[in-house]
Amino acid sequence: MSLTPREIPTGAVRYNTDSNKMEVYIGSAWMEVAVSSPNLDGGARGVCLGGYDSSNPNNTIDYITISTAGNATNFGDLTANIQQNAAFSSRTRGVSAGGENPSVTDVIDFVTISSTGNAQDFGNLIDSLRAISGNGFGNQTRGIVVGGYKAPAYKTDIQFVTIASTGNAVDSGADLSEQMTYGGCAASPTRGIIGWGDGSGSPGRKNLIEYVTIASLGNSQTFGELSVLDVATNVAGSNSTRIIWFGGASYPVAHDVIQYATIATLGNAMNFGDLSANRFATQVATSPTRGVVMGGAIQSPWGDATNIIEYVAISTLGDSVDFGDLTVARNYGGGLSNAHGGL
Repeated sequence: MSLTPREIPTGAVRYNTDSNKMEVYIGSAWMEVAVSSPNLDGGARGVCLGGYDSSNPNNTIDYITISTAGNATNFGDLTANIQQNAAFSSRTRGVSAGGENPSVTDVIDFVTISSTGNAQDFGNLIDSLRAISGNGFGNQTRGIVVGGYKAPAYKTDIQFVTIASTGNAVDSGADLSEQMTYGGCAASPTRGIIGWGDGSGSPGRKNLIEYVTIASLGNSQTFGELSVLDVATNVAGSNSTRIIWFGGASYPVAHDVIQYATIATLGNAMNFGDLSANRFATQVATSPTRGVVMGGAIQSPWGDATNIIEYVAISTLGDSVDFGDLTVARNYGGGLSNAHGGL
Protein backbone atom coordinates (compact mmCIF):
# COMPACT_ATOMS: atom_id res chain seq x y z
CA MET A 1 0.00 0.00 0.00
CA SER A 2 1.40 3.41 -0.95
CA LEU A 3 1.13 6.42 1.33
CA THR A 4 -0.76 9.54 0.26
CA PRO A 5 1.19 12.82 0.55
CA ARG A 6 -0.72 13.67 3.74
CA GLU A 7 0.56 10.46 5.37
CA ILE A 8 4.22 10.86 4.42
CA PRO A 9 6.19 12.29 7.35
CA THR A 10 8.53 15.18 6.76
CA GLY A 11 12.09 13.88 6.66
CA ALA A 12 11.21 10.53 5.10
CA VAL A 13 13.88 9.27 2.70
CA ARG A 14 13.53 7.17 -0.45
CA TYR A 15 15.56 6.03 -3.43
CA ASN A 16 13.99 7.09 -6.76
CA THR A 17 14.61 4.23 -9.18
CA ASP A 18 13.63 6.38 -12.18
CA SER A 19 16.23 9.07 -11.52
CA ASN A 20 18.66 6.92 -9.50
CA LYS A 21 18.71 9.64 -6.84
CA MET A 22 18.13 9.79 -3.09
CA GLU A 23 15.21 12.02 -2.12
CA VAL A 24 13.84 13.44 1.14
CA TYR A 25 10.20 14.47 1.73
CA ILE A 26 9.94 18.16 2.73
CA GLY A 27 6.62 20.00 3.06
CA SER A 28 4.54 18.40 0.33
CA ALA A 29 7.16 17.24 -2.16
CA TRP A 30 10.10 14.87 -2.60
CA MET A 31 13.38 16.80 -2.93
CA GLU A 32 16.57 15.42 -4.46
CA VAL A 33 19.46 15.02 -2.01
CA ALA A 34 22.93 16.01 -3.15
CA VAL A 35 25.46 13.36 -2.08
CA SER A 36 29.17 14.00 -2.27
CA SER A 37 32.05 11.62 -1.75
CA PRO A 38 33.44 11.93 1.78
CA ASN A 39 36.99 12.93 2.60
CA LEU A 40 37.90 9.81 4.54
CA ASP A 41 40.94 11.39 6.15
CA GLY A 42 38.99 14.52 7.09
CA GLY A 43 42.10 16.61 7.84
CA ALA A 44 43.27 13.99 10.33
CA ARG A 45 46.39 14.75 12.33
CA GLY A 46 49.28 12.47 13.12
CA VAL A 47 51.21 13.29 16.29
CA CYS A 48 54.74 12.27 17.35
CA LEU A 49 55.51 12.54 21.08
CA GLY A 50 58.94 12.50 22.71
CA GLY A 51 61.62 9.97 21.78
CA TYR A 52 65.41 9.70 21.75
CA ASP A 53 67.43 12.05 19.54
CA SER A 54 70.64 9.93 19.49
CA SER A 55 71.95 11.76 22.58
CA ASN A 56 69.09 12.36 24.99
CA PRO A 57 65.37 11.85 25.50
CA ASN A 58 63.36 14.87 24.34
CA ASN A 59 59.95 16.36 25.08
CA THR A 60 59.12 17.59 21.57
CA ILE A 61 55.63 17.03 20.15
CA ASP A 62 55.27 17.32 16.36
CA TYR A 63 52.19 17.01 14.17
CA ILE A 64 51.36 16.44 10.51
CA THR A 65 48.19 16.52 8.42
CA ILE A 66 48.07 12.91 7.25
CA SER A 67 46.40 13.61 3.90
CA THR A 68 48.97 16.25 2.91
CA ALA A 69 52.66 15.40 2.47
CA GLY A 70 55.04 17.92 4.02
CA ASN A 71 57.29 18.57 6.98
CA ALA A 72 56.03 18.24 10.54
CA THR A 73 55.11 21.29 12.63
CA ASN A 74 55.84 21.83 16.30
CA PHE A 75 52.80 21.11 18.49
CA GLY A 76 54.21 21.74 21.98
CA ASP A 77 56.07 19.84 24.69
CA LEU A 78 55.47 16.87 26.95
CA THR A 79 55.68 17.53 30.70
CA ALA A 80 59.17 15.96 30.71
CA ASN A 81 61.80 14.62 28.33
CA ILE A 82 60.85 11.01 27.66
CA GLN A 83 61.66 7.99 25.48
CA GLN A 84 60.32 4.42 25.20
CA ASN A 85 56.82 5.74 25.95
CA ALA A 86 53.57 4.12 24.85
CA ALA A 87 50.94 6.17 22.98
CA PHE A 88 47.25 5.84 22.11
CA SER A 89 44.35 8.13 21.23
CA SER A 90 40.70 8.81 20.63
CA ARG A 91 39.40 11.27 18.03
CA THR A 92 39.99 14.13 20.44
CA ARG A 93 42.78 13.17 22.87
CA GLY A 94 46.30 11.86 22.39
CA VAL A 95 47.97 10.14 25.33
CA SER A 96 51.62 9.35 26.15
CA ALA A 97 52.32 6.88 28.96
CA GLY A 98 55.41 5.73 30.86
CA GLY A 99 58.95 5.55 29.48
CA GLU A 100 62.27 6.71 30.92
CA ASN A 101 64.33 9.89 31.40
CA PRO A 102 66.71 8.39 32.51
CA SER A 103 64.79 6.89 35.43
CA VAL A 104 61.68 4.84 34.66
CA THR A 105 58.37 6.70 35.04
CA ASP A 106 54.65 5.95 35.44
CA VAL A 107 53.52 9.42 34.29
CA ILE A 108 50.68 9.72 31.75
CA ASP A 109 50.33 12.96 29.71
CA PHE A 110 47.63 14.04 27.27
CA VAL A 111 47.04 16.60 24.53
CA THR A 112 43.96 17.78 22.65
CA ILE A 113 44.85 16.71 19.13
CA SER A 114 42.89 19.36 17.20
CA SER A 115 44.71 22.22 18.92
CA THR A 116 48.36 22.88 19.74
CA GLY A 117 50.02 23.38 23.10
CA ASN A 118 51.90 21.62 25.86
CA ALA A 119 50.79 18.30 27.31
CA GLN A 120 48.93 18.11 30.60
CA ASP A 121 48.96 15.56 33.40
CA PHE A 122 46.51 12.67 32.95
CA GLY A 123 47.43 10.28 35.77
CA ASN A 124 49.76 7.33 36.36
CA LEU A 125 50.28 3.78 35.12
CA ILE A 126 49.90 0.93 37.62
CA ASP A 127 53.72 0.79 37.74
CA SER A 128 56.71 2.66 36.35
CA LEU A 129 57.54 1.08 32.98
CA ARG A 130 60.01 1.51 30.15
CA ALA A 131 60.47 -0.28 26.81
CA ILE A 132 56.77 0.24 25.95
CA SER A 133 57.15 2.26 22.75
CA GLY A 134 54.82 0.38 20.39
CA ASN A 135 52.96 -1.27 23.30
CA GLY A 136 49.97 1.09 23.37
CA PHE A 137 46.68 0.98 21.45
CA GLY A 138 43.08 2.04 21.90
CA ASN A 139 39.66 2.84 20.53
CA GLN A 140 37.30 5.76 21.14
CA THR A 141 36.84 4.77 24.78
CA ARG A 142 39.82 2.87 26.15
CA GLY A 143 43.57 3.29 25.91
CA ILE A 144 45.56 0.15 26.67
CA VAL A 145 49.20 -0.52 27.54
CA VAL A 146 50.55 -4.07 27.54
CA GLY A 147 53.76 -5.57 28.92
CA GLY A 148 56.81 -3.39 29.55
CA TYR A 149 59.88 -3.66 31.73
CA LYS A 150 60.65 -2.69 35.29
CA ALA A 151 63.85 -4.09 36.76
CA PRO A 152 64.38 -6.90 37.23
CA ALA A 153 61.51 -8.31 35.16
CA TYR A 154 59.60 -8.11 31.90
CA LYS A 155 55.86 -7.70 32.43
CA THR A 156 52.68 -9.43 31.20
CA ASP A 157 50.20 -6.86 32.59
CA ILE A 158 47.33 -5.48 30.51
CA GLN A 159 46.24 -2.11 31.92
CA PHE A 160 43.84 0.54 30.65
CA VAL A 161 42.49 4.05 31.06
CA THR A 162 39.26 5.70 29.96
CA ILE A 163 40.62 8.26 27.50
CA ALA A 164 37.91 10.87 28.09
CA SER A 165 38.49 10.91 31.86
CA THR A 166 41.81 11.80 33.45
CA GLY A 167 42.91 9.40 36.17
CA ASN A 168 45.20 6.50 36.95
CA ALA A 169 45.40 3.33 34.87
CA VAL A 170 43.49 0.25 36.01
CA ASP A 171 44.93 -3.27 36.11
CA SER A 172 42.57 -5.35 33.96
CA GLY A 173 43.54 -8.52 35.82
CA ALA A 174 44.35 -10.09 32.45
CA ASP A 175 47.77 -10.95 31.05
CA LEU A 176 49.73 -11.51 27.88
CA SER A 177 50.68 -15.13 27.25
CA GLU A 178 54.34 -14.18 27.78
CA GLN A 179 56.38 -11.23 28.99
CA MET A 180 56.94 -8.61 26.29
CA THR A 181 58.51 -5.22 25.48
CA TYR A 182 59.03 -3.16 22.30
CA GLY A 183 56.03 -4.61 20.48
CA GLY A 184 53.94 -3.48 17.55
CA CYS A 185 50.33 -2.92 18.63
CA ALA A 186 47.27 -1.35 17.00
CA ALA A 187 43.51 -1.78 17.09
CA SER A 188 40.10 -1.66 15.49
CA PRO A 189 37.18 -0.31 17.52
CA THR A 190 36.71 -3.77 19.04
CA ARG A 191 39.98 -5.72 18.83
CA GLY A 192 43.56 -4.93 19.87
CA ILE A 193 46.36 -6.68 17.98
CA ILE A 194 49.70 -7.31 19.70
CA GLY A 195 52.72 -8.03 17.52
CA TRP A 196 55.56 -9.43 19.58
CA GLY A 197 58.81 -7.65 20.37
CA ASP A 198 61.40 -8.48 23.00
CA GLY A 199 60.53 -10.96 25.72
CA SER A 200 62.06 -13.11 28.38
CA GLY A 201 63.32 -16.63 27.76
CA SER A 202 65.22 -17.95 24.77
CA PRO A 203 64.89 -16.66 22.14
CA GLY A 204 63.89 -13.34 23.66
CA ARG A 205 62.43 -12.09 20.38
CA LYS A 206 59.53 -14.02 18.88
CA ASN A 207 57.15 -13.68 15.96
CA LEU A 208 53.90 -14.10 17.91
CA ILE A 209 50.76 -12.13 17.14
CA GLU A 210 48.03 -12.12 19.78
CA TYR A 211 44.78 -10.21 20.30
CA VAL A 212 42.44 -8.98 23.00
CA THR A 213 38.83 -7.82 22.92
CA ILE A 214 39.02 -4.19 24.04
CA ALA A 215 35.66 -4.02 25.82
CA SER A 216 36.22 -7.09 28.00
CA LEU A 217 40.04 -7.40 28.22
CA GLY A 218 40.60 -11.04 29.00
CA ASN A 219 43.95 -12.76 28.59
CA SER A 220 45.52 -12.37 25.15
CA GLN A 221 44.67 -15.04 22.55
CA THR A 222 46.62 -16.43 19.60
CA PHE A 223 46.12 -14.55 16.32
CA GLY A 224 48.99 -15.79 14.11
CA GLU A 225 52.66 -15.08 13.41
CA LEU A 226 54.70 -12.23 11.97
CA SER A 227 56.40 -12.98 8.66
CA VAL A 228 59.87 -12.19 10.05
CA LEU A 229 61.19 -14.12 13.05
CA ASP A 230 63.24 -12.54 15.83
CA VAL A 231 62.20 -8.91 15.27
CA ALA A 232 61.50 -6.22 17.89
CA THR A 233 60.58 -2.52 17.70
CA ASN A 234 58.46 -3.16 14.58
CA VAL A 235 55.97 -0.42 15.43
CA ALA A 236 52.42 -0.72 14.03
CA GLY A 237 49.32 1.27 13.06
CA SER A 238 45.87 0.44 11.70
CA ASN A 239 42.86 1.81 9.84
CA SER A 240 40.36 -0.42 11.72
CA THR A 241 40.55 -3.04 8.95
CA ARG A 242 44.27 -3.65 8.46
CA ILE A 243 47.18 -3.54 10.89
CA ILE A 244 50.57 -2.70 9.40
CA TRP A 245 53.99 -3.28 10.99
CA PHE A 246 56.92 -1.13 9.85
CA GLY A 247 60.55 -2.31 9.91
CA GLY A 248 62.04 -3.70 13.11
CA ALA A 249 65.39 -4.94 14.36
CA SER A 250 67.21 -8.18 15.12
CA TYR A 251 70.49 -6.79 16.46
CA PRO A 252 72.78 -6.10 14.63
CA VAL A 253 70.41 -6.11 11.65
CA ALA A 254 67.59 -3.63 11.04
CA HIS A 255 64.81 -4.44 8.57
CA ASP A 256 62.94 -2.55 5.86
CA VAL A 257 60.03 -5.00 5.64
CA ILE A 258 56.41 -3.80 5.93
CA GLN A 259 53.93 -6.49 7.04
CA TYR A 260 50.15 -6.49 7.39
CA ALA A 261 47.21 -8.54 8.62
CA THR A 262 43.42 -8.21 8.51
CA ILE A 263 42.33 -7.41 12.07
CA ALA A 264 39.02 -9.29 11.95
CA THR A 265 40.55 -12.51 10.58
CA LEU A 266 42.98 -14.72 12.51
CA GLY A 267 46.09 -15.61 10.52
CA ASN A 268 49.72 -14.87 9.81
CA ALA A 269 51.07 -11.50 8.70
CA MET A 270 51.82 -11.05 5.00
CA ASN A 271 54.30 -8.93 3.08
CA PHE A 272 53.07 -5.43 2.22
CA GLY A 273 56.22 -3.82 0.77
CA ASP A 274 59.42 -2.13 1.96
CA LEU A 275 60.54 1.05 3.67
CA SER A 276 63.08 3.19 1.80
CA ALA A 277 65.77 2.05 4.26
CA ASN A 278 66.24 -0.37 7.14
CA ARG A 279 64.64 1.21 10.20
CA PHE A 280 63.28 0.33 13.65
CA ALA A 281 61.79 2.04 16.72
CA THR A 282 59.69 4.38 14.57
CA GLN A 283 56.58 6.38 15.46
CA VAL A 284 53.41 5.58 13.49
CA ALA A 285 50.16 7.45 12.79
CA THR A 286 47.31 6.27 10.58
CA SER A 287 44.11 7.45 8.92
CA PRO A 288 41.48 5.39 7.09
CA THR A 289 43.60 5.62 3.93
CA ARG A 290 47.23 6.23 4.93
CA GLY A 291 49.81 4.78 7.26
CA VAL A 292 52.57 7.24 8.14
CA VAL A 293 55.87 6.14 9.69
CA MET A 294 57.83 8.92 11.40
CA GLY A 295 61.50 8.94 12.36
CA GLY A 296 63.06 5.85 13.87
CA ALA A 297 66.51 4.36 14.28
CA ILE A 298 68.80 3.44 11.40
CA GLN A 299 71.21 0.55 11.00
CA SER A 300 74.42 2.52 10.42
CA PRO A 301 75.58 4.07 12.65
CA TRP A 302 73.53 1.60 14.71
CA GLY A 303 70.58 3.19 16.45
CA ASP A 304 71.11 6.78 15.28
CA ALA A 305 67.85 8.72 15.03
CA THR A 306 66.39 9.89 11.72
CA ASN A 307 63.80 12.59 10.93
CA ILE A 308 62.44 10.92 7.77
CA ILE A 309 58.64 10.63 7.37
CA GLU A 310 57.20 8.17 4.84
CA TYR A 311 53.74 6.81 4.09
CA VAL A 312 51.84 3.97 2.44
CA ALA A 313 48.29 3.74 1.09
CA ILE A 314 46.85 1.16 3.49
CA SER A 315 44.47 -0.48 1.01
CA THR A 316 47.19 -0.96 -1.63
CA LEU A 317 50.30 -3.13 -1.22
CA GLY A 318 53.56 -1.40 -2.08
CA ASP A 319 56.67 0.38 -0.85
CA SER A 320 56.63 3.51 1.29
CA VAL A 321 56.80 6.96 -0.30
CA ASP A 322 58.50 10.13 1.00
CA PHE A 323 56.23 12.40 3.06
CA GLY A 324 58.57 14.98 4.69
CA ASP A 325 60.66 15.42 7.85
CA LEU A 326 60.13 15.72 11.60
CA THR A 327 61.31 18.90 13.33
CA VAL A 328 63.66 16.75 15.44
CA ALA A 329 65.16 13.38 14.55
CA ARG A 330 63.99 10.82 17.10
CA ASN A 331 63.28 7.15 17.78
CA TYR A 332 61.57 5.19 20.57
CA GLY A 333 58.84 7.83 20.90
CA GLY A 334 55.06 7.62 20.66
CA GLY A 335 52.91 8.00 17.55
CA LEU A 336 49.14 8.47 17.29
CA SER A 337 46.36 10.14 15.31
CA ASN A 338 42.79 11.38 15.69
CA ALA A 339 41.53 9.37 12.70
CA HIS A 340 40.42 6.28 14.45
CA GLY A 341 41.54 3.46 13.57
CA GLY A 342 43.57 2.62 16.46
CA LEU A 343 47.21 2.84 17.37
